[in-house]
Amino acid sequence: MNIGEVAERSGVPSKTIRYYEEIGLVRPLRSGNGYRDFAAEELHRLAFLGRARSLGFSLEECRTLLSLYGDHERSSSDVKAITRSHLARIDRKVSELQALSRTLRDLVARCHGDDRPDCPIMEDLAHAGTRGCPASLTASCTD
Repeated sequence: MNIGEVAERSGVPSKTIRYYEEIGLVRPLRSGNGYRDFAAEELHRLAFLGRARSLGFSLEECRTLLSLYGDHERSSSDVKAITRSHLARIDRKVSELQALSRTLRDLVARCHGDDRPDCPIMEDLAHAGTRGCPASLTASCTD
């Protein structure tokens, strides 16, 4: 299969496939005229990579998962450990986003959103650099 066919069938864009080849995640053969020639195994690897990336795994995690996938003596505990670590990062990010959402909701609720010039959102943004600064030093913290 050429790169266009394998891109369509795997759901991975051609540009991404070229990048994956560049970093060694896939290794298509080359035809006599120099074009990439993807075997069914490479199509499967690309589909695997596409799914792993859609789940948010990093390229390095994908490399490790591909290696484990090819190792028929692998331990599922290795796969589970990688996935648990990834899930923990996602959970931390979700917590950070929830805290950010709460802060923004509070600021939006406090802002009148009318013709008044005073705005709690602008005040919060303007005083971001003075948080944690002792009151006696606030003036020097804003300089």
